[in-house]
Amino acid sequence: MARTAIAGRLDGYFKIRERGSTIPQEVRGGLVTFFAMAYIIVLNPLIIGGFSIDQAAVDVEGGWLPNGQVAAVTALIGGLMTIAMGVVANVPFGLAAGLGINSFLAFTLVGELTWPEAMGLVVINGVLIVVLSVTGLRRRIFDAIPAELKSAIAVGVGLFIAFIGFVDSGFVRATGNPSPPLQLGEGGSIVSLPTGMFLLGVVLMGILVARKVRGALLIGIVATTAVAIVLEAIFQVGPSLGQDPNAWNLNEPVLPTTLLALPDLSLVGQVDPFGAFARIGPVAASMLVFTLFFLNFFDAMGSMTGLAKQAGIAAPDGTFPGLKRALIVEGVGAVAGGGASASSNTVFIDSAAGIGEGARTGLASVVTGVLFLAAMFLTPLTQVVPLEVAAATLVIVGALMMSQIREIDFSDFRVALPAFLTIVVMPLTYNIANGIGVGFIAWVLVHAVSGRAKTISPLLWIVAGLFVVFFVRGPIEALLGL
Repeated sequence: MARTAIAGRLDGYFKIRERGSTIPQEVRGGLVTFFAMAYIIVLNPLIIGGFSIDQAAVDVEGGWLPNGQVAAVTALIGGLMTIAMGVVANVPFGLAAGLGINSFLAFTLVGELTWPEAMGLVVINGVLIVVLSVTGLRRRIFDAIPAELKSAIAVGVGLFIAFIGFVDSGFVRATGNPSPPLQLGEGGSIVSLPTGMFLLGVVLMGILVARKVRGALLIGIVATTAVAIVLEAIFQVGPSLGQDPNAWNLNEPVLPTTLLALPDLSLVGQVDPFGAFARIGPVAASMLVFTLFFLNFFDAMGSMTGLAKQAGIAAPDGTFPGLKRALIVEGVGAVAGGGASASSNTVFIDSAAGIGEGARTGLASVVTGVLFLAAMFLTPLTQVVPLEVAAATLVIVGALMMSQIREIDFSDFRVALPAFLTIVVMPLTYNIANGIGVGFIAWVLVHAVSGRAKTISPLLWIVAGLFVVFFVRGPIEALLGL
């Protein structure tokens, strides 16, 4: 009776049956989303932190972030914000440290600022996003996006996450030459065991999804990881450590010798919100906030659009239940991430893996968030699933998301060109916000010069203009002497 009552309360709160799901389906979806996102606990510390000062991102005063501390706050904030997204907005979106922003912090900001000052700008960026979300302006911008562009964003996200999967697995690699810039595997051939495991995962998951097997992605992850553990024990490939292209990209699939590790959360609160303005001046600091804001604001909006459509909870205009609350939670994620030195937390497109497994409600996010919090203590266990296996789920889900291309009328070139540019620019520039910006600008220009200017929302004009400024910010900064 007690178990039935709990199930009834969960169903009533999260509207599980109303969205055509079940509690086991949500749990499976939450598990798959965690496995698809868990790499960030390992990768974020490698980008913004380090094991020693000689291989860490060192700030302007010689400060650096210890790897273990970054891993702990990455799991902490990712867990708390993902649970908040599930409980407050009731959507199956996982949040964690965004890869675009953490790279911007490590390779740009800390060359001019200290880490606390850089994280302070992340906090300010998050506060701006929260204010726009609370006042409804962010929702109005969302509503101003034409339905065709929202579908193009979803398709572009699908293509983007598939491309991420191909790159993370080593199936697609940079040649190091101007032309062609990319190649298949190493020298045009698949030569590594890890990439072979990726291909096994794609084939296995593809077959299971095609046969409509329940838990297809989760079964594929577990089975492929098991095979990888056995083969690693035999061949001892080891991790690449950024040097061996034939080794495991991030973490090797081995059974951990220990399960527990106490987290060090001393980075929480190590932030200086206004120090950047004193160090480099208000104009330069404001330009950096502007860049962070655009990366954060539109990347998350694009991810939410694609994920909501994939989950089947989006209306024809692309909106979905709990949209405003989701936008607010995502903004708070930026504030919390900056305040804990974990970098801005944003909606992860990798959540599409859990949605592909059947996640439809916030219960899946709660499951994912709880696993992130557990990962603070179980860091060794989170490294069992290799990135190559997680990458296979992204390719499968990317293929599923491509089906939304049927909602775009390519017979009308005023729609076709902006949609096409939105779709292809995302993976080619490795950035969702870039695809959205190019699509916005193209939509406004093509419709304006073809006699359809009156159909363009005033907000779309404004956002397109701001994207123009965003794309040419380099010359603007040079002109201002920044």
